[in-house]
Amino acid sequence: MDFPRASGHSRRAVLRRVLAALVLALLLPAAYSAVATDAVELGPGTVEQPAENTTYVSVQGFHFAGYGKPKKPARLVAADPDAEVEWRFDGDSVGANWFYEVDTLSNGNLFVTATNTDGTVVFEYDPATGEPVWTHELPGAMDTHNVNLLSGRRLLVANMRNFDESTGVSDDRLYIEDTESGETEWEWLFREHYPNDTDGGFSEDWTHVNDVDLIGDDERYVLASPRNFDQAIVVDRETDEIVMRLGSDDDHEILYEQHNPEYLEREDGTPVVLVADSENDRVVEYERDCGDADPRLGAGTPPEECEWERTWSVDGFNWPRDADRLPNGNTLVTDTLNHRVVEITPEGEVVWEFYAAWAPYDAERGEEGANGPTMADHGTGGNYTVTGGGDSGPASQYTVGDGISDFGSHTPWSGAFDELATRYSHVEPFFRPVGIGSWAFLSLVLGLLVALGWGVGEAVVHRRRITAGIGDRLG
Repeated sequence: MDFPRASGHSRRAVLRRVLAALVLALLLPAAYSAVATDAVELGPGTVEQPAENTTYVSVQGFHFAGYGKPKKPARLVAADPDAEVEWRFDGDSVGANWFYEVDTLSNGNLFVTATNTDGTVVFEYDPATGEPVWTHELPGAMDTHNVNLLSGRRLLVANMRNFDESTGVSDDRLYIEDTESGETEWEWLFREHYPNDTDGGFSEDWTHVNDVDLIGDDERYVLASPRNFDQAIVVDRETDEIVMRLGSDDDHEILYEQHNPEYLEREDGTPVVLVADSENDRVVEYERDCGDADPRLGAGTPPEECEWERTWSVDGFNWPRDADRLPNGNTLVTDTLNHRVVEITPEGEVVWEFYAAWAPYDAERGEEGANGPTMADHGTGGNYTVTGGGDSGPASQYTVGDGISDFGSHTPWSGAFDELATRYSHVEPFFRPVGIGSWAFLSLVLGLLVALGWGVGEAVVHRRRITAGIGDRLG
């Protein structure tokens, strides 16, 4: 007995029902996650021991093409010793859309680097009154991450994205501006000290120099962080020469697009650099070794005669962008894409945690210049993985990036899978809506792609009817 074959129309109907069920199944996790998941805002996580001082946090926020995301706001926040919010400042009064570096000043005020679509605005903020007491604009200085306030209202600026479109030349630079006279008293152009083909050659964001600080006992030496060159450098302002260099372009074993290096010294004067090694998801400390030559700052030993030994590291963060050594020997880390600031012991254990969405950039605690000991002077060294923290916080969630890495660990291509996992983990949060988990977001994307493919397929099947309909309307 022959059974009648299903018609093409019947098969398409079955396929539509299957696709509808698949799209619904893929979209439901995102809908449930958005309703059921508590989005991380501002407040305490794990606090095993109260902090000794208030912690000031600059929260970058996320804007796209100048348009703010209300659920991913930029702000300046203070957390008390128990990681409770003391105050917050949104910055509308100074025209700030993004917050970057925050520095404590000797008078108890804060100096903040912020940006908007027109350039950079820096301001001195008085926590006691909740108001800025001085502001200064740097029009055209786009996406500046760090400006330092020097004596006499002078500014030390890390000027990135300084690209001349008419010539195709990058003028990324470090410079000091006297805000009273408007004059530039010192300028240092990267293209005059690096091969112009570094990091693939000139581009709109050639160096991405994201940090600059004066180090030493006078204003002679400048520590800078050309992120895209994978290195931290010290420049002698008297000679304009690079006198120390940690890392080199594309040597990702040492540094990989780092942020905010901090200069320390051992008790014997040996230079030490503590740095948030961002793309390697770790915090590292390096000690300068010049063999029989003098390694100390100002000794005149050329950088090519010295090496840097990694003396300490803690991995397991998600794109950290600041690390400061505290007087007690612990380290304050801005764990950006885990949306938190943590104090960790030398062994990497979290003893204080403050949730700070969205994408904290910098954190400061204590008086200006109150740095703690090097790990060598503290008697600690080695390599660790961060542990502890709130069980329900972002750092404790099993993400798609973790899944990619775990899957790859069972294959001969584990290194490639780890790199893919890192890239995914660093990009996904900028597109994932607040309140939707990592796996739910992947399900949402897949559901939308299936729906899009379904729509394209229906358009192809009914192309003649669609074409005829369009023709009738255009008549």
